[in-house]
Amino acid sequence: MTLRPLLTALTLATASLLGTAAHAADKLTVQLDWLPGGDKAFVYAGIEQGFFKEEGLEVTVLTGRGSSDAVTKIATGTADVGFAGLSALMMAAAEADVPVKAVMSLYSKQPDALFTRASSSIQSLKDMEGKTVAMPTFSSSNALWPVVLKKNGVDVSKIRVIKTDPSTMAPMLAQGRVDATINWVTVGPAFVDVLGQAKQELAILPWTQFGLDGYGWSAMASDKLIKDRPEVLQRYMRALVKSVNFAIANPAQAAKDLQANVPEANAAVVQAEFESSIPLLKNEVSEKFGFGTFDPALLQATWGWVSQSMDYAADKVQPEQLVDRSFLKP
Repeated sequence: MTLRPLLTALTLATASLLGTAAHAADKLTVQLDWLPGGDKAFVYAGIEQGFFKEEGLEVTVLTGRGSSDAVTKIATGTADVGFAGLSALMMAAAEADVPVKAVMSLYSKQPDALFTRASSSIQSLKDMEGKTVAMPTFSSSNALWPVVLKKNGVDVSKIRVIKTDPSTMAPMLAQGRVDATINWVTVGPAFVDVLGQAKQELAILPWTQFGLDGYGWSAMASDKLIKDRPEVLQRYMRALVKSVNFAIANPAQAAKDLQANVPEANAAVVQAEFESSIPLLKNEVSEKFGFGTFDPALLQATWGWVSQSMDYAADKVQPEQLVDRSFLKP
């Protein structure tokens, strides 16, 4: 082989390697707040339908143990982006500087609810006096519970609280070991399944019926990602919006996409869970202000609930400093 063809071959090989490197996908670590339940189906739809890949992204999804856990992991660099209750971010900010921003509202209505057996006498929060309620050990709902009760004239001291792992709550309710549980409405289908095995029916009392307003589950990003790789975050947000819209239009396929990544998941339950989240994603609030946006007044109302629940001074946190709306643009 002569020198010229050899140099040509080496040049082409080098160019090929450089081209591959230039087009390597940007990696992002995505932190969930809980296990991959049906409410997260859109994330896996984004993976399986190629929306993240189309934006030149390679995402790794991590499971979590609550909204506070998710905020902490994004803040400390374990994850770049993730999902958590907005109230958890507000509480973290009230305690210390937290390098995390909410970049998109997912639930423009609060998802918190009281679950009970349909056969019980519990039809309002007032009916919980003298009863026992189970709540997750780590949940953004826990801090709001006393304030929602107070707003509805309920004596908190008359309700016995048991904190436990989320996986134990449906069996406890089905077996009558507790009178009610505190959950997000999105896990209702899983409870229906468990209670059905005990020949019981589930009744759900959303806290929105008792005056709770404001923003709930939100997409978040680290300040580091916002500062160092804003274009990557912009692409992630585009893919995320596509993923949500796809899942809303195709809940059965989104459930299958989650199951493709989590084989032990029950696709029927996943689909039902995601469908129960659609009214939180799309409703009169999102229609009025736009999906993903943070209306200043409703954002302030969200902080009002948090500050009351944690006994913070009203000016302890400036809610506007915790959101970054710039990445919602196409």
